[in-house]
Amino acid sequence: MKLRLCLWKAIATALMVMSLTSLTRSSEYEYLGWKSDLFNNGRIYDKPPQCVGIPDDLRLCHNVGYTEMLLPNLLEHETMTEVRQQAGSWVPLVHKNCHPSTQVFLCSLFAPVCMDRPIYPCRYLCEEVRDACTPIMEAFGFPWPEMLTCDKFPQGEVCISAPNNTKPSVATGLPKVCPPCDHAVDVDGILEHICASDFVIKTKIKEVKRENLDRKVILQKRKKTLKMGTLKKKDMKKLILYLKNGADCPCSQLDNLSNYYLIMGRKVEKQHIITGIYKWDKSSKEFKKTMKKLRSHKCPAFENVFK
Repeated sequence: MKLRLCLWKAIATALMVMSLTSLTRSSEYEYLGWKSDLFNNGRIYDKPPQCVGIPDDLRLCHNVGYTEMLLPNLLEHETMTEVRQQAGSWVPLVHKNCHPSTQVFLCSLFAPVCMDRPIYPCRYLCEEVRDACTPIMEAFGFPWPEMLTCDKFPQGEVCISAPNNTKPSVATGLPKVCPPCDHAVDVDGILEHICASDFVIKTKIKEVKRENLDRKVILQKRKKTLKMGTLKKKDMKKLILYLKNGADCPCSQLDNLSNYYLIMGRKVEKQHIITGIYKWDKSSKEFKKTMKKLRSHKCPAFENVFK
């Protein structure tokens, strides 16, 4: 089979494929019999993979450099509903810019480009993204998921690599802002963060204490729940939150505790972890617009992929 060169040109600026000559050896390749030998749980599908348009609500892969994807994808999601459910959990991480190729890596799996045979991300690309993004994920209480174990991906053969001009940012020596505190105030970003979090509350903070490598955030009694999620009524009475690995990183939101806050979080084992914190700023047009839109906003049903 020949490569669909017109599609490949469309994504050349975003993706780079190495050793293209080895593709010509796969003239016997057929979609119907495709089984990934990279993944132990690969399976043969009832019908051939189809080339479909990337929908507008698959925000993880907006502006990735191409407009059509292969379904089933390379994570064995057979329907677009499955793709949306799991891909949505990753959008906040892409916004963190922990690695320049985070989106390329994730979309090569969630929304693989339409080619005559599936092409996986290179192992070293997975390792670079994993190593750069794991500290941020840990701050949110997430492990690197089993389904993205880097040993599963190829090395020394045809695979998707990072573009030449993408390099991880170099440390400046200045302490990095705590990830849950490092957010731009924009409507889409806040709504996506709300949807990806287990619970959301409006509250004031009584005090903040250092506890080992974390910050322990003690709330005042009055709290308003905007999204209950995993919280229970008994949790609300004495709710204590933790800023994971946040003892020494800057968080400007906690400099003045006289404010009301919009706090997002998730429960990890017995702790309630802060995944996002914003000042409840009525003077901000973007914040006011977000709160107004939240009244009618419906979150997609995300599936927890961070197991």
